[in-house]
Amino acid sequence: MCTDQAWSAARQGSRYPVGMTCRLSLILLFILSAAAPPAAAQRLHLVIPGGAGGGWDSTARGVGEALSRSGLIDVVSYENISGGSGSRAISHLIETAARQDNTLMISSSPIILSSLRGVFVQSFRDLTPVAAVVADYGAFAVRSDSPHRDWRSVVAAYEDDPRSVKFAGGSARGSMDHMVSALAIKASGADPRQLRYIPYNAGGQAIVGLLSGETQLLSTGFSEARALHEQGEIRILAITAPEPVAAAEAVPTLIEQGADMSFVNWRGFFAAPGFPEERAQYYVERLQQMFATEQWQTIRATRGWDDLFLSGNDFYQFLEQQEKDLDAVLIELGLKPAVASQ
Repeated sequence: MCTDQAWSAARQGSRYPVGMTCRLSLILLFILSAAAPPAAAQRLHLVIPGGAGGGWDSTARGVGEALSRSGLIDVVSYENISGGSGSRAISHLIETAARQDNTLMISSSPIILSSLRGVFVQSFRDLTPVAAVVADYGAFAVRSDSPHRDWRSVVAAYEDDPRSVKFAGGSARGSMDHMVSALAIKASGADPRQLRYIPYNAGGQAIVGLLSGETQLLSTGFSEARALHEQGEIRILAITAPEPVAAAEAVPTLIEQGADMSFVNWRGFFAAPGFPEERAQYYVERLQQMFATEQWQTIRATRGWDDLFLSGNDFYQFLEQQEKDLDAVLIELGLKPAVASQ
């Protein structure tokens, strides 16, 4: 066997005499050391609970691109698991928790809405909240050849015949796209219970529904609609920001058009239940560092997102408060029955 003195001398290039066994061991050690990378590659697998083209998809891929291009994460991969308003992805993460040590799932306010409405039995409490990263405002858009030139025109047509204005959204009834539409109609003085909402599996399919003429109005995230708006394929009539956003100053807010309503949708990441605290903190730090990178600032500005960073207990308390607020809104809009007090 090699003595400590022999190992030390060999590492320093000494001619210290060692036995054949020791020499072979040292040769093997040096070969393995040369072949191994200086540090294990840091990987991140992002689960997206919807199809391509939606807000979850664009946010996850935007974050992944910023992390990888800035060198904060070596390898980023993606997996779209659509279905059940996000429940298939949540179930997958829970059921495979033991092997998901490098996996985060993108989500947003709909995880709270769907849980409140009983669409699925899980809630954010069944996962490990990691961090919120962006805020995205809602947007209402029409085809470029639509007779509606502003939000007031939509409201006038709706009041005349609610069935003549069908709203498309990239998620189920009672979801974020639906609720934002109902809130906007209610704030405009019309009856939100008569709203005709046509659900699609993802934002991309909802846009196809609008462009094909199946619906007259699209309810979606501003970031999802912005590119088509700038290309002239659709026209954004209003956004749910409290004031005009720098990314599209010419697009008026609902408030500017007489509807006293604003709404922001957060998007953030969750890990599987039982996710090690040190792993969660690792990704929290990488996401926080991402905000200062040029890659992220370019992506964020292009998509029209606002930075919104919340992690740890701050993120958890934020989720609890939004759960309480959205529960009250669902009951008010008739999308969930009120629970009688005991």
